[in-house]
Amino acid sequence: MANKKIPLRQCVGCGEMKPKKELIRVIKTEDEILIDATGKKNGRGAYICGDPECLKRARKSKGLERSLKAVIPAEVYEKLEKEMSALGS
Repeated sequence: MANKKIPLRQCVGCGEMKPKKELIRVIKTEDEILIDATGKKNGRGAYICGDPECLKRARKSKGLERSLKAVIPAEVYEKLEKEMSALGS
């Protein structure tokens, strides 16, 4: 039986390569930026760890903005923080 290859993605906060399932996907559709819980929605995607420190680093370095090629409103960062704290507890 062959080993199945695990898809890896890079976190925009810490820059570490991690399995896709461990990361939160943020996508940019034509008119909005949202969190993609299914990982299957259409749009340009960026991945971030579930760690609030990674989100702070991504915000400071504008990693999400670079990856999505768009300006990220503060509400999106707040929504991400809420989702991460919900996942953490």
